[in-house]
Amino acid sequence: MPTVQANGIGIYYEVQGEGEPLVLIPYLAADQACYAFQIAEYAKHFTCFTVDLRGAGLCDKPEGAYTTELLADDVAAFMQAAGVGRAHVAGLSLGAATGMWLAAKYPERVASLSLHSAWDRSDPFLRTVVEGWRVMAQGLGSVTEMVIQGIFPWCFTPELYAARPEYIDALADFVRGRPMPPVSAFLCQSQAVLSHDAREVLGAIQAPTLITFGQHDMVTSTRFAGPLTAAMPGADVVVFENCSHAPIYEDVDGFNQRTMAFLRQHSG
Repeated sequence: MPTVQANGIGIYYEVQGEGEPLVLIPYLAADQACYAFQIAEYAKHFTCFTVDLRGAGLCDKPEGAYTTELLADDVAAFMQAAGVGRAHVAGLSLGAATGMWLAAKYPERVASLSLHSAWDRSDPFLRTVVEGWRVMAQGLGSVTEMVIQGIFPWCFTPELYAARPEYIDALADFVRGRPMPPVSAFLCQSQAVLSHDAREVLGAIQAPTLITFGQHDMVTSTRFAGPLTAAMPGADVVVFENCSHAPIYEDVDGFNQRTMAFLRQHSG
């Protein structure tokens, strides 16, 4: 089990594939396996480094104040410790928020940047949703069940629940089989979501950037497209129709094809 010491913590990661390095950053409460439906395709062309964030998976979970900037510092330190000099970087939701800080602070490390279900700063609606997840996690005493009962409905459309209930059940079983954080660590990590504000540094991002949204996402809806593209005017924007917050699961083929096209366009 590969673990490196970086930025004062132990960071777990896995490596698959061959080619230019691609660092995949997980979303809130998830471990590095959350990109299971992408790795098989990405690994055909890239050396994929899937990494656990502070507070989740098999990464250390120290107490204290977590911010998306701190998580980016962790990933930069991980890259240094693992010998990854420069890489394509992709992340969804919290992973995207972390990725934008990484690209802004450490431009020499980021060859391209893929921001999925991203937002520039947490607004009152997003904070209200996340505060609800925090209350639910504490009430249930389980981050696993909070994710399935509380976060899933924000990630998938009603149509997916109706048409493919067995798929939702399979995703729930997948979550139950992963190393989920204790409530205390989830509260630390979700605080990074609540406090996220990258407006002052987005203009420093130099890497070619892809920004994607789910058409029916409410948490990080296309209301954030304007602020993000204003700060990064050269960014490509893709909206996945018939998807909510997690196109990586709701439209696996479409997501993989479009994101792979961007990655290959900016490799070599």
